[in-house]
Amino acid sequence: PTLAVPEAAGTAGRADGQTDAVRLFAERARAVLPGFEITDANREAVARVCRRLDGIPLAIELAAVRLRALSVEQLLERLDDRFRLLTTGARTAMPRQQTLRSLIDWSHALCTEQERLLWSRLSVFSGGLDLEAAEQVCSGGGIPPEDVMDLVGGLVDKSVLAREEHRQSVRYRLLETIRQYGRERLRESGEEAELRARHRAYFRDLALRARHDWYGPDQVAWFARLRADHGNLRTALDSALPSSGSSPYAPGPDGVRDGLVLATALCFHWIAAGALREGRAWLARLLAAAPEPSLERAEALCVQARLAVLQSDFEEADALLRECRELGEALPDPPPAAPVAYVAGLAALMRHDLKEAVTLLGEAADGHRAAGEESGVVNALMYLATAHGLLGDDDQAIARFKECLARCEARHEHWFRSYTLWMFGIETWRQGDPARAIEMEQEAIGLKQPFDDRLGVALCVEALAWMTADASAERAATLLGASQESWRAFGGPLFGYLEGYHDAAEAAARERLGARGFAAAFRKGVELPPGDVPGYATGHEKRRPRAPRTGEDSPLTRREREIGALVARGMSNKEIAATLVIAQRTAEAHVEHILCKLGFTSRAQIAAWVAGQGPAAQDHAGG
Repeated sequence: PTLAVPEAAGTAGRADGQTDAVRLFAERARAVLPGFEITDANREAVARVCRRLDGIPLAIELAAVRLRALSVEQLLERLDDRFRLLTTGARTAMPRQQTLRSLIDWSHALCTEQERLLWSRLSVFSGGLDLEAAEQVCSGGGIPPEDVMDLVGGLVDKSVLAREEHRQSVRYRLLETIRQYGRERLRESGEEAELRARHRAYFRDLALRARHDWYGPDQVAWFARLRADHGNLRTALDSALPSSGSSPYAPGPDGVRDGLVLATALCFHWIAAGALREGRAWLARLLAAAPEPSLERAEALCVQARLAVLQSDFEEADALLRECRELGEALPDPPPAAPVAYVAGLAALMRHDLKEAVTLLGEAADGHRAAGEESGVVNALMYLATAHGLLGDDDQAIARFKECLARCEARHEHWFRSYTLWMFGIETWRQGDPARAIEMEQEAIGLKQPFDDRLGVALCVEALAWMTADASAERAATLLGASQESWRAFGGPLFGYLEGYHDAAEAAARERLGARGFAAAFRKGVELPPGDVPGYATGHEKRRPRAPRTGEDSPLTRREREIGALVARGMSNKEIAATLVIAQRTAEAHVEHILCKLGFTSRAQIAAWVAGQGPAAQDHAGG
């Protein structure tokens, strides 16, 4: 079985020592390089080696042997060709355990012919897949669609595919080492170009479906689906580029067009996922690869301009919109004018050109309404309402905001509703009702959380800072600090038409707290983990649970208390599994549950907690 690996940068040297994979690497490294230790200088490189090798014990052992000639950093650089690198095992081991390739060859030989074929085809996926994707992309040519489910089950049984629970669905994942082996087999079969094209077409169609259904009750499910498939979306986009570095196969004009359609259809995904930089980068590369006049190019230019506006890159946005308009005039079947008017209107609003914003956003709302594009109507109306409010036309602003909320409620829609509440809250605060305004901002944050919409949360947090500056200068300063960090990650400055409110709130908080007090409160916000910001802003901060007593008051199950006692004795997950006659992965899962329930981050903390419970807890493993 694979070993636990460090999940993220900086976790290789936690208080519990190291993960099982890192410990194995260190032990095997010392066998060939006496005196080897995990240090601050090599800790992250070792962690990355273990992650790249998926925690596969044999792969880690073979990699450690290479330290005879390489540093850890050099070893990491060479893992792209791992089957050639990891070839020196113990001479006394069975042949299949002497090289990584021999081990995978042996596993491959145990599969049926159809399972081997599916294995190679599944290698075009990145980061996992679901059954629908496997059936659509991998069936045909020796694999009937109706056989895919049983073949997937067979690969799961043989541990070639890992089964993962995702909310109410199941996904499957190839370990990277297994995927690379399958990709070699796919390349040898001559099917790689066809499978890459089918993969790209599948995710193009998936993105188009997501865009069509985005405005409605399935919005959260679609967002979760796209986020889970973010690796596949990147792979599909990469395969559309003629200069793709991952394969020698050129996609052709149709492939580039597929990529352009895919990147454009992901507009809301780029925004909601906080991936504006990435979206702009893909669109720029694809637009450069497809310079010919086309409807797809015009639509991509408009989305690229929209993302640029959100990052306040107005010069770039102006150039993109200008080309989009010129292209629309030249095409026999021009794209709708409403999306361009919307982006231009949003840019005018952010530049504080309010009259121009009202004109353009009004045109966008009317155009979308005539075309029956409900999401476009709401999107334009909520910014049109904001422009009216800033111009002092309060009645028009409130009427537009209420219309937006009514339209969203009728479709059980949450994302646009959350943005409407953010802007409506600011207008309500401006009209002298801060209590109601704060409620609206906090409701908006709650609606944004299923999307992990960090841009949207940052906007609401910023607004809450203005609204609380009079009542609590310290809280306002903390909120300003948290908002600043979110904007920094987002990659753009605060929207221009909001800067006056920000400056006034900051000045008021500084005056009341003094320079030192403001700096301390602001730093507290800066240091808030992104995941804790919504809780702080809504008054639902995460609190670490107090260490409970064992027995009836403990949050741990009997089995978890038993495993906690074994952890306190210094046992590894493997030793716990052997002692209790359970699978090692089961033991690992129990340990993770214990850490989560007690609010701990290390095995050492579990041991200290058990010690604090008295002899009864420490002896629990024997009872």
